[in-house]
Formats: sequence, C-alpha cells, structure tokens
Amino acid sequence: MTRDGRLGVIQAVGAAGFFSTGAILVRFAQDLRPVEVTSLRLLLGGLFVAAAAWASGDRVRLSGAEFRRLFPIGLIAAAHFLAFIASLYFTTVAHCLTLTYTAPLFIAALSRAFLWERLPRRALIGMIVGLAGVAVLAGFEPHLTRRMLTGDLLALAAGLAFALYSLFGRRERARLPLLTYASWVYLTAGVATAPFAVGVLGRPANGRAIAAVAAMALLPSALGHTLYNAALRRLHPSVPNLIATQEVTGGILLAWLLLREVPPWNALAGAAITLIGVGLVLL
Repeated sequence: MTRDGRLGVIQAVGAAGFFSTGAILVRFAQDLRPVEVTSLRLLLGGLFVAAAAWASGDRVRLSGAEFRRLFPIGLIAAAHFLAFIASLYFTTVAHCLTLTYTAPLFIAALSRAFLWERLPRRALIGMIVGLAGVAVLAGFEPHLTRRMLTGDLLALAAGLAFALYSLFGRRERARLPLLTYASWVYLTAGVATAPFAVGVLGRPANGRAIAAVAAMALLPSALGHTLYNAALRRLHPSVPNLIATQEVTGGILLAWLLLREVPPWNALAGAAITLIGVGLVLL
C-alpha cells in the first residue's frame, strides 16, 4: 500500500472512532427532544465545518444552481440524522447501530434498481447474509416490545436515508470542495429541522444535554465525517465504508462501559452476521 493509502486508512479508522461516540452522546442529551438534538447538532456541525472551510481557504458561498442541487441532499441528511437520533430514544445502542449500518445493503439494492448497476454474486450473497443478521438481531430478542420495535424501524429508516444521501451526494465530490459541500449540507439540514425544535428556546437549558449536543457536532459530525470523506479521496470507497462499520463495535463497547447496557447474545450475533454481510457487499 502507498503512503497516501496508509494515510487514508488512518483517517478512516479515526473517523470510525469519532463515529462511535455518537450514540452515547445522544443518550446524554435525552433531556432534549430528538428533533431538538438533530437541529442543534447539524447547525453547530455546519458552523464548525464552515469555519474550517474559511480557515483553509475553501469558498463558503454557493451559487443559486449549486444550492438547488444541495438542498434535497440536505433534506435527506436531516431525515437520516433525525431517524437515527430518535431511534436511540426507543431501542438499544446495539440495535440502532446495527440496523443503521444496513445502509450498504440498501445502496446495493438501489443501485441495482435505479442505476442499473449489475451486482456481483458475492454482493447478492452479502445482502442475504445481512438480512439474516437483522433477523437474528430482532427475531431472537427476548425483550422485544412495541417501543423497541419502533426504535428498530426508525434505525432502518436511518439506514435507508443514509443510502440515499450517499447515492445523491456521490456526484458532488467532483463538483464542490469537501468542506464547502459538508458545511452547506449540514446547515441546510439544521435549518430544515429548526422550526420543529423551537421548544428548546422556551425552557431553561440543560447544561449536560447542550454540552452533549456540542460534542456531537464536533466529534462524530465535524471531525468524523470530514475524516471519512478525506479517506474516500485516497482509497477505493469500499475500504472506508468497511472500516466505518466498526462504529457498531465501538458504540456497543462504549454503551457497555459507560451506560452499563450489556448486549444480549442475539444482539452480538446479529451484529456480527450483519457486518459480515455488509463486508461481502462492500468488497
């Protein structure tokens, strides 16, 4: 592997590490409603990335045509983050992260359906294995309730939205600088959810919750996604994607250590099987 490739791997590993903090920080912010967490996280994250773009000399303004292209991507990003964050109010970290990372399975299916991309046999096998992992995760859950099922469905919606976000955003990598693109997508998503988050302004702020949201904006959003996108520019996309799935492992471990959320055997087995299926699709 070249020096540039090794740097890309290091960036992807760093991104996965920062991503792993996201689910835990959402739990620390649960005095706020999901839409409030989503809007504040995206607005702050967008401002952090815009500041980085300005400091690095990237342009921070868009033309009207560029904004019209990014606006729907921002709405899809808002749907992804809102569904992901809301899921953690209803289900476990293990379920949320595993089901959200079915996104590559959705990408493979959508690429086949809408882009007419032929899938290799290994990818088809990977999709079947991934779905089997989801079945193990949910089908053998001893404490599956209607509330947990709601969270699981939200996590699947987050995975679908992330797949759409990836497909629509892929075309912009050659059109806009990385930081310009990321800052505007985040800010658009934050503004889109802001009208539903006005309640946070009408009551005393919870210091711990606000601090957790600020940490979310900085760690998994501004730093994690920037490193991830930087890795995409040095490696074949399958490599950073595969490394990023280890957010599931990191998030489960952090939930175990910090929240005493011990995953049952089916969660660990289902997560492992799903990640194997995702790996087959990505490779």
